[in-house]
Amino acid sequence: MNQNLTAPQQPINVEQTFGFKTNFQVCAFESTSEAVPVIDPDYQFDPDVTLAILAGFCANRRTLIQGLHGTGKSSHIEQVAARLNWPCMRINLDGQISRLDLIGKESIVLEQGHQVTKFQEGLLLQCLQKPVALVLDEYDAGRPDVMFVIQQLLEQNGQYTSLEQGKVMTPHRNFRLFATCNTLGLGDSYGMYSGTHVLNQSQLDRWTVIATLNYLSAQHEVSIVLAKAPYLNNPSGRRLARQMVATAQLTRSGFEAGDISILMSPRTVITWAQNIDLLGDIASAFRLSFLNRCDGEERALISEYYQRCFDGSPEATLPIQKELAS
Repeated sequence: MNQNLTAPQQPINVEQTFGFKTNFQVCAFESTSEAVPVIDPDYQFDPDVTLAILAGFCANRRTLIQGLHGTGKSSHIEQVAARLNWPCMRINLDGQISRLDLIGKESIVLEQGHQVTKFQEGLLLQCLQKPVALVLDEYDAGRPDVMFVIQQLLEQNGQYTSLEQGKVMTPHRNFRLFATCNTLGLGDSYGMYSGTHVLNQSQLDRWTVIATLNYLSAQHEVSIVLAKAPYLNNPSGRRLARQMVATAQLTRSGFEAGDISILMSPRTVITWAQNIDLLGDIASAFRLSFLNRCDGEERALISEYYQRCFDGSPEATLPIQKELAS
């Protein structure tokens, strides 16, 4: 493959595209492909995290994005890739992903009517040889044997020694490596992320750019809700969106204070808004989107958060009070 033919050469206006200025030039591929994520025109970019992701794409920095659930870590990378026309592959490192899935294995195949044993490259080696942004999702949930496979790619030259094939593989010049995690490899201090592990600090030290994506400001979150639930884009709908975000922020404050053990993510607020449109009832949608997965002893306090934001309206709180009493 001629790598010069697969290089991003189309300069883009970062301020116009992402809403802020940078000190380095950002270029996009001139054409798109089926591996490029679909652009979400309403996506809200966080400037600091977007800058870190752009550094990953433009300067080949190994970039790790950490943050609480529902903040849009993976989608942030994908939406930057979409605007750069950069092919993107996302792998969720759940407990079922093995070393063989990433590296490959010997398989029996038919060639000219005969069965032969041939090495079939895994996802990691396939991506390594292409102009692809590989996103390792749930990085802190990966199995130890899988994580050590990745470690060699985090070195300065990024070469990978394939013992199975007996050769050293040099990554494509436009191969990029990203990862997302909830805990930053120091253990689950929140008690919310079952299945995560403490990461090897030697490996964590090899990530050259680490950014944190937490929940956006109330104004930005309202904008996201309105974009995902367009039916709310009117005066009364915008007021409702502000009340919903205010409720979510109270749950986050209560979580930080240790009053409750669960919080509403932006993803949950969007689900709540979409369920209101489906069900036609604010409180029923709130119950089905969030309250039903809360601890029974905490529901009274969460109901109180709701009432504070919705002015204690009996019409809005009655279904919740029934749920608490049941």
